[in-house]
Amino acid sequence: MSNGNAPKRSGPPPIVFILLLLGLVGGAAWFFFFRPKAATVATPPGVETPQSGSAPTPQTPPVGTANFTLLPSVAAGTTVDIDGSTSMVLINEALKAGFLKQYPGTAVNTAAVGSDNGIQAVLGGSIDIAASSRALTPQEQAQGLTAVPVAADRIALVVGRDNPFQRGLSAPQTVQIFQGSLNNWATLGGPDTPIRVINRPAVSGTHVAFREIVLGGGDFGTTPNITTMARDATTPMLQQLGTDGIGYATYSQVADQQTVRVVPIEGLTPEAANYPFQRPLYYVYKDADNPAVQAFLGFALSPQGQQAITSATANP
Repeated sequence: MSNGNAPKRSGPPPIVFILLLLGLVGGAAWFFFFRPKAATVATPPGVETPQSGSAPTPQTPPVGTANFTLLPSVAAGTTVDIDGSTSMVLINEALKAGFLKQYPGTAVNTAAVGSDNGIQAVLGGSIDIAASSRALTPQEQAQGLTAVPVAADRIALVVGRDNPFQRGLSAPQTVQIFQGSLNNWATLGGPDTPIRVINRPAVSGTHVAFREIVLGGGDFGTTPNITTMARDATTPMLQQLGTDGIGYATYSQVADQQTVRVVPIEGLTPEAANYPFQRPLYYVYKDADNPAVQAFLGFALSPQGQQAITSATANP
């Protein structure tokens, strides 16, 4: 029985605690179910999506920052000038044919003087787009250039058709050959003759990509059996292979050649999805507002352009 002298309850009434609890529950529900989701950015062709937990490599400016789309029409008389990588000749020509069909009354001029020379021509303003088989350097990015990945490529090792060496190579053996520490075919089970290495010049984007992808950033050897070509051209390199030479080229340039054989690497030929020597190919531009750049890259990145690239590289 109450005697009327029970102590009074201190603190806020119970309803306050109930309201606070309901507020916390509501906030948690909003965070998990109704908060805005982060935007998803599509990965450009030829670029792998970073694995969970890995940080993407920052680039300044980012690769392919402009939003190029297929234009419904292009002004008659528009001319696109492209130069650069010899590895992208087939891609350039396939896209040129598709572009001219898509936009009658336009023109596309193509040449292939090497990635470095093409990039310098874009910087100098003498061409609109450079085809490049290597990524841009930080210095080139700082000069206002942007690279758009448009395709993937495989670097093939090739020997002459009549070379007695009939086996494949491991990745470490490839490094040893091109750095000069392995220089006799007998070491690999072939004839007792020197390995004559034919290297591409430093202006070649394929040279740069080979050094990064195959040699792990190391330098080519300077031993007497290694010869560097004066000009970046695949056909003269293939003609020099003979029965004792080895060289390298983008796979689409040698896949149907009758005078050479592609050397398997780690038991894999370039057709394999997990072939080890792969790289992206790029188009490089400086002025995203250039109508020629907008038109050609819009087509190159469209489903029609990507199909043209696939057809050119899968059936060279």
